Amino acid sequence: MQYPTPIAHLIDSYMKLPGIGEKTAIRLAFYTLDMPDDDVHDFSIALNEVKAKLHRCSICGNITEHDPCVICSNSEREQSTIMVVEQPKDVMAFEEMGEYSGLYHVLHGVLSPIDGIGPEEINIKSLIVRLQRQDQVKEVILALNSTPEGEATAMYIGKLIKPAGIKVTRLAAGLAVGSDIEYANSITLKRAVQGRTSI
Repeated sequence: MQYPTPIAHLIDSYMKLPGIGEKTAIRLAFYTLDMPDDDVHDFSIALNEVKAKLHRCSICGNITEHDPCVICSNSEREQSTIMVVEQPKDVMAFEEMGEYSGLYHVLHGVLSPIDGIGPEEINIKSLIVRLQRQDQVKEVILALNSTPEGEATAMYIGKLIKPAGIKVTRLAAGLAVGSDIEYANSITLKRAVQGRTSI
């Protein structure tokens, strides 16, 4: 069946989201069509604002409205530890846990040669520059997902950092191989941080 052009465009837009197939996109498009006008207006404003008002922190790479972000600009945070994570949503997961008080560095991806993602495509270079400038950093925690790409990225970063004499650790048991940090509960994350191991 040929959908009217605006619905077809909306379906195509929803299908660009991860995990949204054609049937779900069609259902969402028609649900959107039936939403009250005010809700659709608010939804469109939220979409525009998230792109217009958020940017990456110039220090850690996390998403923020202000530069530097609230974590990097907080002098009460533990300045000697930086936790390296894959995505901003991982920062949110650790912050909700409430057990980690150090700084973060967001890579915005992991190494994946098959997908053409090398060291230049993710936020590794700025981490190395940051470590050279911030000599108070004594430990870097590599809190990457336990996937082949996450493991390869952790090993690569570890090899870059070790010559500087900075302690490099990984999260401990508690995170299952292949699991995503964002879905782990706070107890699991707490145990992983507390039991981290050197690499």
